[in-house]
Amino acid sequence: MLADGRVVTASADDNADLLWAVRGGGGNFGIATSLEYNLHAVGPTITGGMVAHPFAKARDVLRFYRDITTSTEDELVSWAGLVHGPDGSMLAAIVLCHCGALSSGDVAVKEIKTFGPPVLDAVGPMPYGSMNQLFDAAFPKGALNYWKSSFLSSLSDEVIDTMVDWYTRVPSPMSGIVLEHWHGAATRVGIGETAFPHRAVGYNLLLASEWTSSAETERNITWVREGYTAIQPFFVSRRYANYMDDDKVGDPAAEVYGPNYARLRHLKTKFDPRNFFHMNQNIYPA
Repeated sequence: MLADGRVVTASADDNADLLWAVRGGGGNFGIATSLEYNLHAVGPTITGGMVAHPFAKARDVLRFYRDITTSTEDELVSWAGLVHGPDGSMLAAIVLCHCGALSSGDVAVKEIKTFGPPVLDAVGPMPYGSMNQLFDAAFPKGALNYWKSSFLSSLSDEVIDTMVDWYTRVPSPMSGIVLEHWHGAATRVGIGETAFPHRAVGYNLLLASEWTSSAETERNITWVREGYTAIQPFFVSRRYANYMDDDKVGDPAAEVYGPNYARLRHLKTKFDPRNFFHMNQNIYPA
């Protein structure tokens, strides 16, 4: 449904420009009342979970993560992070999900399971649904959150050192610094084929602060903002819309959509000239 109340179809044959825009531009252009999409068979059992190492080994773990992700197969997605364990101890962790055959998954994760070795190895066969719920308990109802992120030019030793140093200053044990590996089929799509432009192999870095007492709000927000500033020299001018932060200067959406932004603004003018759909990661009409 468009801003003027019309219900239209967006497909390769009907309103193809609108279909292009919503594949990345999301709710800026209308409300999706029904969807047709292709499914990719996964599971129901996959190889997934987490390994964790003492924080004293954090630099080694993140360098190892950098090395193994230079040649990761499509079926294996992984994240690395600096977090706290349930007992309050600081950890360096790798989270992974292999969506291929279980026999292939055993081979793909063997090096990760044996590196270190870890103090926690919770990687093995599990239902795909359980993988998606793995960290639900870490985000309890009512918790306060403040996140900032951007893509890295590379995962250099300098970036790793800065991450580790900054995490030693974290004010809340619920907070973390996370690396998301960007690779696989999504990086083999042309930048201009959809509105979503992030098609380069690499890493997105996320500073995710979480706390429960409103009295700690300023302290936790400051930790994220100052950490983002400390790591900023290593960022490229690309950001993920889901993590768009609170910058008030300029037009942050321009960095989110890059070379596709001008076309998106033109289509915003065509489909929503008064910016009715603006309570979002907003694209302004041209």
